[in-house]
Amino acid sequence: MKNFFSVRDVDNVETIVREALALKADPYNEGNLGKNKTLGLVFLNPSLRTRLSTQKAAMNLGMNVMIMNMDKDGWALETQDGVVMNGSTVEHIREAAAVMGEYCDVLGLRSFPSLKDKAADYSEDLFNKFVSFCGVPVISLESATRHPLQSLTDIITIMEHKSTVRPKVVLAWAPHVKALPQAVPNSFSEWMCRAQEEGLVEFVVSHPKGYELNEEFTNGAVISNDLNDALQGADFVYVKNWSAYKDYGAVYSVDESWMMDNEKLKLTNNAKVMHCLPVRRDLELSSEILDGPNSLVIKEASNRVWAAQVVLKRILESNN
Repeated sequence: MKNFFSVRDVDNVETIVREALALKADPYNEGNLGKNKTLGLVFLNPSLRTRLSTQKAAMNLGMNVMIMNMDKDGWALETQDGVVMNGSTVEHIREAAAVMGEYCDVLGLRSFPSLKDKAADYSEDLFNKFVSFCGVPVISLESATRHPLQSLTDIITIMEHKSTVRPKVVLAWAPHVKALPQAVPNSFSEWMCRAQEEGLVEFVVSHPKGYELNEEFTNGAVISNDLNDALQGADFVYVKNWSAYKDYGAVYSVDESWMMDNEKLKLTNNAKVMHCLPVRRDLELSSEILDGPNSLVIKEASNRVWAAQVVLKRILESNN
């Protein structure tokens, strides 16, 4: 594995899940793999689970870790070529990424979309230029369009807790007070569609009209605008808000009837409920579910370590 940006960087979902669960069972078995190697984690946006879990995963493999919060500690980056830098930007990405690559053996990068310019966000210009200029493997810690470490975590969690051979997984839109990116639902859908192709799950996406995701990510999924119908017989429900893709960044509705609660849970096959966190209690997801026996959110968050560790393991093995 050279870089990690999406499910396309994985040959087989079931295989990498098994490898991650083996690491979970014996976290320090590969403790010398990363000896004298340095992981640089670069954040342009806030992080809790991604930062801590990836750092712990690297330490389990014997790596050194350096963390930089570019939004607070770094210079304002210029990403465009051919411009005279006489404005607010101080350092060009060509130099910044190249220098980081000199200090680190692997880089992780996190950046959110603007939700104002669809073409710019979905071009993934920042990530592509980092890869071009840093000269070392790059891991997405979340980008404008995807959050692959989260999605790998999610399929690990589903495979670990499933009670049927091919569980029904529902991605359910939830209300929110502001426009959120499509990165998590995009990525989750992409991984679930691949898992469905491999015969691992049955996948349904449910959202109000107007919240359709880019079809690139949902190809193969059943799409439903009726949440109650989608929940019938579900084994896992993944709750997440996102803003509109077509009318980019728009928020049409905060319809409270879309919030998952115990009453809706009765429609399912006693489904386990997931969320990537952070979650707004009693807006996106009811406290009765979060504090109840069907919630997997903490176990899911815990599995972030093993998703990061298996990715780092594969990158180190490919580049040693």
